[in-house]
Amino acid sequence: MNDELSVGRIAGVFGVRGEVKCDPTNAGRMLFSPGEALRAALADGDSQTLTLLSVREHQGRLLLRFEHFDSVEEAQTLKGATLHAARDRITLQPGEFLDADLIGCELYDRGIPVGTVERVEHYPASDMLLVRGRMIPLIDAFVKQIDVGKKRIDAELPDGLLEER
Repeated sequence: MNDELSVGRIAGVFGVRGEVKCDPTNAGRMLFSPGEALRAALADGDSQTLTLLSVREHQGRLLLRFEHFDSVEEAQTLKGATLHAARDRITLQPGEFLDADLIGCELYDRGIPVGTVERVEHYPASDMLLVRGRMIPLIDAFVKQIDVGKKRIDAELPDGLLEER
């Protein structure tokens, strides 16, 4: 759905009371609180709306319980599901962008088009834009301006960054 964004993925079951392990996206993490409704795109292609009963952190992941999922067997049906929420529920700070908004942007190096952002990858040191199979660090030293409305990213890249090896 176009007005939705992925906010997390269910990695597996935790314990015996229906909890699941969730890897949230950075933007979506704030949406995980009791009472929130999220759409789950299940691994089998089905989809359903789930209401959160409880949320807690455990070793960098979120542990979630949903209404009507009270056993390991019931929770197991959610394994591999992607959780979605309405895009307008996610609040971004100035200078923050959603991966979905960056993908498809044209990257310009000193005003010259060099390629289209294929995807965004996240690493501890910095996020990376994948352009023409090469990683471009999404850092202020290289990326000077992002206009998602115009689908344009202006950068000043170091020589050789996009060259074939």
